[in-house]
Amino acid sequence: MIDGNNFDMAGEASSTVKRMLTKLGVAPPLIKRAAISMYEAEINAFIHGGGGSAHVDISDEKLEMVVEDSGDGIPDLDLAMQEGWSTASEQVRRMGFGAGMGLPNIKKNSDLLSIETEEGEGTKVTMIIYIREDKNT
Repeated sequence: MIDGNNFDMAGEASSTVKRMLTKLGVAPPLIKRAAISMYEAEINAFIHGGGGSAHVDISDEKLEMVVEDSGDGIPDLDLAMQEGWSTASEQVRRMGFGAGMGLPNIKKNSDLLSIETEEGEGTKVTMIIYIREDKNT
């Protein structure tokens, strides 16, 4: 659960994923990509969606991370995918967030990215990172 009212907990889901993958012996470069992707999605859900949920499935072949929120949705996904584009409030920007790098960073660090969003209905971000080396080439 991503608590949209508790900023102290922002980043907790990505930290949990990182610890879990480390215990499983996943290669450090893949852990880094997963942690970055999860963190960006989690922070977006926190800032723009008022919180939400995170679900992670790990198999021998892939890591699938899904972050959902019930916020206002993304009005223009093409714009949101551009580096530097942000709708974050001034307050969020003053705290060091909202630089418009979230979705571009997720895309860069995930092997597959799916974003389902509808204005007024929230957003679902599905990120897949392949663990098996033959899938990463």
